[in-house]
Amino acid sequence: MDARFLGIPELAEVPSTAVVVDVMRAFTVAAWAFGRRAERIVLAGSLEEALALKARHPDWVALKDGPPAPGFDAVNSPGLLRSADLGGRTVVQKTTAGTVGALAVKDASLVLCAGFVVAEATARLLRARGCDEVTFVVTGEDGRAEEDLACAQYIAGRAAGAGTDAAGFLRRAEESRAAAELREGVREGAHPDDVALCLELDRFPFAMVASVEDSLMTLRPYAVPPAAAAPPS
Repeated sequence: MDARFLGIPELAEVPSTAVVVDVMRAFTVAAWAFGRRAERIVLAGSLEEALALKARHPDWVALKDGPPAPGFDAVNSPGLLRSADLGGRTVVQKTTAGTVGALAVKDASLVLCAGFVVAEATARLLRARGCDEVTFVVTGEDGRAEEDLACAQYIAGRAAGAGTDAAGFLRRAEESRAAAELREGVREGAHPDDVALCLELDRFPFAMVASVEDSLMTLRPYAVPPAAAAPPS
């Protein structure tokens, strides 16, 4: 597999297959939302769009980075979301990096959103689809976020069929700037367990596939058994 690792500003063309990685915390939060039985996640392009969607659909759950804010139901923290009852509901998510990265590649044939919590399922889906060329979008710090790069490289190795040991990749993420900021309380809207939850390898058995539905970039879980066929393009 030919893997490229690019930051959002480096995306000069639409890739055929994109894996958008945001470990701390957008796509860890997304996975937890699905774990709490959310039906789908709409990725908003701005805070204003998220609030407008919430206004049109009061039963939807809107969440954002940072501290709580009027109009939003939750913040972008797995530790704070893990006890929520989201059964059958739509979540609207707007974050600083993760949702921006997914929207930047919305025209790709296949868009996956990932973190360590869904790493193996993501790699399994890439193998099932026979993806020969994959662009990993390293969303944090304009492509320099160590936790996102480590996760992307780990998934790439697993997708290529290598017996990749996760320990070193998880250690890089644990020692990253983002992890330090979360532990030190620099980032608002956080829970003390957020770092540990973001580093919980393969916590969930599904990949997360994003596609445009009714003009909205929409994320859904997709379970891929080891020998299962992939979803249609």
